[in-house]
Amino acid sequence: MTFISKSTIIKFFYIIIDLFFTYLAIFLACWIRQEIIPFQIKFHFPLEPNNPFRLVFLFWFSTIVFFNNAHDLYQTKRELIESLEIWSVIKSVCFSSLVVIAGIYIVKIQGFPRSVLISTVFFLIVFFSLWRLFKRLFVQYLVSHGYNNFNVLIVGAGKVGFALANEIKQRPALGIKIIGFLDDFKSPDSCPEENIKILGKISDFEAIVRREFINKVFITIHHDSRVFLQLLETAKDLGIAVRVVPQGFELTSGEFSKYNIGFIPILEYSDVQHFRNQAGKRIFDFLLSLLLFFILLPVFLLVAVLIKLDTPGPIFYLSKRYGRRGQMFAMLKFRSMIQNADQGIEHLRMKNEVDGPIFKIKKDPRITKFGALLRKFSLDELPQIINVIKGDMSLVGPRPLPIDQIEKEDLRQLKRLEVRPGITGLWQIRGRSDISFSRLVKWDIWYINNWSFWLDFNILLQTIPVVLKGKGAY
Repeated sequence: MTFISKSTIIKFFYIIIDLFFTYLAIFLACWIRQEIIPFQIKFHFPLEPNNPFRLVFLFWFSTIVFFNNAHDLYQTKRELIESLEIWSVIKSVCFSSLVVIAGIYIVKIQGFPRSVLISTVFFLIVFFSLWRLFKRLFVQYLVSHGYNNFNVLIVGAGKVGFALANEIKQRPALGIKIIGFLDDFKSPDSCPEENIKILGKISDFEAIVRREFINKVFITIHHDSRVFLQLLETAKDLGIAVRVVPQGFELTSGEFSKYNIGFIPILEYSDVQHFRNQAGKRIFDFLLSLLLFFILLPVFLLVAVLIKLDTPGPIFYLSKRYGRRGQMFAMLKFRSMIQNADQGIEHLRMKNEVDGPIFKIKKDPRITKFGALLRKFSLDELPQIINVIKGDMSLVGPRPLPIDQIEKEDLRQLKRLEVRPGITGLWQIRGRSDISFSRLVKWDIWYINNWSFWLDFNILLQTIPVVLKGKGAY
């Protein structure tokens, strides 16, 4: 007796939903423009004999399924961020539409309305994107409640292993449960991670996999080939997946790409500098900042009045910062401290609560009552929209640090100065003032190496709920 796998059933279910939304998109596009189509709108109109375009519509159904399958849209990859899945939807719909257009011209079908074609493309992108977002939310809900979780083992209890464990813990929707580490050079009581233990050495791999019911293993260290091949062979025999963190990933810039030369797989460390041509990013920053400035102008005026009523002093605070390529500029902020607050900073140095060259304390006596509210919800940062319009800053990028603080740091800062500093960034959505300086620098470098418009858009969207919660700001 042949059993149909669960993945096949899910894939079939996804295809049925896509076909339904494809039909709905075509139906709505024709209904909106029914005065120009030469057939009557009915529930089963694509198959109606009086519909001269029924072959076009049926062909569109098949191309949609083909390209969606080619773009892996009939499975839910938990590691894939939502924006990338939506981008796959856009590419799939556009490619299928181009094939349909080519088919119309090859077969020489006359009179197919262009407005119906464009409307259908629009509805397809909207429907496919929305239902996949809802699907992700549903899957994340199930996974966070224990459905289809994976037990994983991390080989290597070093910096990379701990960084991977921390990233996994911050993403419960991945459904990954870390059972423990394997390491030949660390004792079981030396693990700094809470609730995660070093279970043994690499030689204990098979026994621990069987005992702990491991589904996947992450290899974060690179021993000699004999040890690595033995791990792969054992994992293959046990039927578990092996994932390898590329060696030196934290040191290289750019992206990784995989291709083959013959049957040999090649992993390329690409050193492409995305920020060399910043024209597109600059245009996006300028237009969106200009729009935000006019939308938020009433908020600017209200905050300015409340600052003047709260304490004497100027409305704005100008802080000298290093910008792109080390150019100095005055970063604008709404004043959240008493007048001449910089003169009293030396008396507070010993109370600094963050590491590295940054100076911050949660209960800074120089902060005004209204200033505490401004800082909690990052309203003091709003004037930096003007810095973005002027070209000193970007909406998303590494956070600009005060000059006296940045000059105390080492050469890691030079990489951050290759690009325009940002109002928000990975530091903002992952902890704000609660994160360590070393992690802030690491995230900034990762952002620079992996920048894309989709990454900027995703960070901007995630900034909104973080700011509204007011967590980690002081």
